[in-house]
Amino acid sequence: MTAEERNVVLASSLGTVFEWYDFYLYGTLAVVIGKQFFSALDPASQVIFALLAFAAGFAVRPFGALVFGRLGDMIGRKYTFLVTILVMGLSTFIVGILPNYESIGIAAPIILIGLRLLQGLALGGEYGGAAVYVAEHAPPGKRGAYTAWIQTTATLGLFMSLMVIMGTKTWTGDEAFAEWGWRMPFLVSIVLLAISVWIRLATSESPVFRKMKQEGRVSTAPLTESFGRRKNLKIVVLALLGLTMGQAVVWYTGQFYALFFLTGALKVDASSANVMVAFSLVLGTPFFVVFGTLSDRIGRKPIIMAGCLIAALTYFPLFKALTETANPELAAAQAQNRVIVTSDPDECSFQFNPTGVAKFTSSCDVAKQVLAGSSVSYDNVAGTGPATISIGDRVISSYTLHGLAPDEARRRDTEFRESVADALTTAGYPAEAQPIPFMSARWWTVVGILSLMVVYVTMVYGPIAAMLVELFPTRIRYTSVSLPYHIGNGWFGGLLPATGLAIVAHTGNMYSGLWYPIVFAGITFVVGMLFLKETKDVDIDADR
Repeated sequence: MTAEERNVVLASSLGTVFEWYDFYLYGTLAVVIGKQFFSALDPASQVIFALLAFAAGFAVRPFGALVFGRLGDMIGRKYTFLVTILVMGLSTFIVGILPNYESIGIAAPIILIGLRLLQGLALGGEYGGAAVYVAEHAPPGKRGAYTAWIQTTATLGLFMSLMVIMGTKTWTGDEAFAEWGWRMPFLVSIVLLAISVWIRLATSESPVFRKMKQEGRVSTAPLTESFGRRKNLKIVVLALLGLTMGQAVVWYTGQFYALFFLTGALKVDASSANVMVAFSLVLGTPFFVVFGTLSDRIGRKPIIMAGCLIAALTYFPLFKALTETANPELAAAQAQNRVIVTSDPDECSFQFNPTGVAKFTSSCDVAKQVLAGSSVSYDNVAGTGPATISIGDRVISSYTLHGLAPDEARRRDTEFRESVADALTTAGYPAEAQPIPFMSARWWTVVGILSLMVVYVTMVYGPIAAMLVELFPTRIRYTSVSLPYHIGNGWFGGLLPATGLAIVAHTGNMYSGLWYPIVFAGITFVVGMLFLKETKDVDIDADR
């Protein structure tokens, strides 16, 4: 790799660092941000609206892909993704200096949401630009290896945010962190932004785009060419269904759902879970480059398809092994004490709640919400009348929230939860997982399982940037790469946690949420194997 090529890879990768640094930062600090910017609401609504602001950024990413993809194909790669890094970085930094609700009132949450929308738009153009820019600089036969470095920095962004949050909390203490220390991780990002802009200014335009511009082949209507012509639209759809959809759900399962499962379903201490996930990221991250380089030799398609297939086949045994290792008492209680929900099927909702604002009020919904929140797998039995929960010899009647005054609803909720918790404790269900000693055999087993799932992520994610770039002609490449990537990752991947939890609550099985990534990874495997061609030997400079 020449010095110029190293600068190109570094300049492109820093945007991905920013993306995932901010993603994990905002998600982890949602409770604190809710208190700062939505303090006029009750505590539950504060978190909901903080997460809604977070989700708004995801929702607009595909639109950012269209806006900045069009610019990138018309005026050039370098200057377009120089704009995206500036907008993205400043949006993150300004959150750290933004006055809270108590200082400027309703303007605070409005500005916060505006910043999230701006960042989402910029992110929509960032990944496609980075992938195209690196691939068009890479020598033939090395596109997989070069673009794989972009993917490693996604993990670096997550790791950096984790370290900065933990370091700031240790320095300030929990009370000061909740009051003002939470701003520090956002403010620190300005250093990363300055370095990113400096490096990007020093790089040159993509040689492939420069040549195309000299030859007068630049597209004047990249949106129309990409999505208005059947030939190109077909490739965009295939890229979504046969590549990015499966890649997204494997990525989110391995690096996010696994963490939610540890802290939520298995009730592992959050600090311990974060450290174990961080170790798994360190162990697994080099495989991005391993599989990217391997794809230059054997092809992109077999590695990505193998990753989707292996993940789909092994998620159930891996998550069950995670339960037996991280919380063996819970695994034993589930095996020995059957829990049954008897209810009228007509009053049981599918509790899909991606925004957190939907209300589920029937006795069946209330019973299932409480059990799902307690990490209890249960069987469903059809019945009539109000729902009941049977735990061992004990039967607990649920209640309906409909028509109850707020005070009465809170009283009933408290009594019901206490009754269920008492019955579960008697049946051997632990309130939380036993501590996992650092570096113990049990600790390493959990890290090993998590690392294996990160390796799956590297299989599907390492070669994908090169393959996406190689699927499309130069004149519409930026636009065409960006849209399927952000629909796959922003929508299919982003909906995984909410949909997984809804499936768990509906079926009663704590593992049933895994059907979401398994089904979509399976669809990608089938579509990709049947309809996608290998691309590693494609001449990306040729007119197509």
